[in-house]
Amino acid sequence: MFDPNKLQELLGNIQEKAKELEEKTKAEIYEVKSGGGLIVLKANGAGEIIDLDIDESLLSDKEAMQILLIGAFNEIFEKIEEGKKSQAMGMLGGLNPFGQK
Repeated sequence: MFDPNKLQELLGNIQEKAKELEEKTKAEIYEVKSGGGLIVLKANGAGEIIDLDIDESLLSDKEAMQILLIGAFNEIFEKIEEGKKSQAMGMLGGLNPFGQK
């Protein structure tokens, strides 16, 4: 039988877990290296770039630097998305909206 109190409790738990997940995700730091370490890019789980290191040897080769930067950005955003999915599944995995079995 439908119990509105259980639904409200479940929704409250989901909101609480979502806030925890957001905080945990932002604290996560991701790093990628492109071009064998010529470019090192770091971002937090919220997708904010927090550090970028470009080897001086790339400063005279604009085209190579652009290619490596694009690759690094694509890779770091992919890692962030994978991290978010993984953490969400881990945190929300314990919630069962259909009761205990």
